[in-house]
Amino acid sequence: MRPLTEAVGERASARERILETAYELFSRHGIRAVGIDRIISESGVAKMSLYRNFRSKDELVIAFLAEREQRWTRDWLRAEAERRGDSGAERLLAIFDVFDEWFAQPDFEGCSFINVMLEFSEPDHPVRCASAKHLATIRGCVREFAEQAGVEDPGELASQWHILMKGSIVAAGEGDRDAAKRARRMGELLLAREGALAQR
Repeated sequence: MRPLTEAVGERASARERILETAYELFSRHGIRAVGIDRIISESGVAKMSLYRNFRSKDELVIAFLAEREQRWTRDWLRAEAERRGDSGAERLLAIFDVFDEWFAQPDFEGCSFINVMLEFSEPDHPVRCASAKHLATIRGCVREFAEQAGVEDPGELASQWHILMKGSIVAAGEGDRDAAKRARRMGELLLAREGALAQR
C-alpha cells in the first residue's frame, strides 16, 4: 500500500492539472462550449480522477471562477492599480491604463465573470450566483480606492466606475481598442465632479 502522503500528492497534482486546463479552456471558449471530455483529454487525467476532485461540471466552473478572481482580480488588476497609483484617484484611473494594455493583446478574452453571467441566465443558478459574487468583489476593490480618494459616496462611485469598467470590456470585445482610453476620460470627469483629482 502506498503512503498516504503520496496518494494525497497525486490527487493534488491531478486537481491542479484539471483546474489549469479548465482555466485556459473556459477563459478562451466559455463554459458551455467546453465539455468535460475535452478537459479530461487535455489535462491527461482519468474521468474518475476528475469526478473525485470535482463532483460536477458546475463545481469545476465555480472553482475556475474562484481561481479567476485570484489571478485576474487580485494578483493582476488590483496589484497593478496599486503599483501604478499612490492615491485612490490614481489607482482608479490606473485600472483603465491596465485595461488599455489588456485590450491591445491579441488573445484578449474579455471578462470571464461577465461571460459566464451571460451564459447562465437562470437567476438562482449557482454558477451565475458565483459570477455575481466575484463581480461584487471587484466592485468592493473599486470602493476601497474610492474611499482612499475621499469621495463623498464611495459606494455610488464604485457602482458608476464598475459600469465604466464593464462597458469598456464589452466595447473592446466589439473591436474598440480605445475603449479603455474613453472610459478613463469619463472617469476623470467623475473624479473632477467629486473634487478628487486634486488628490492625485
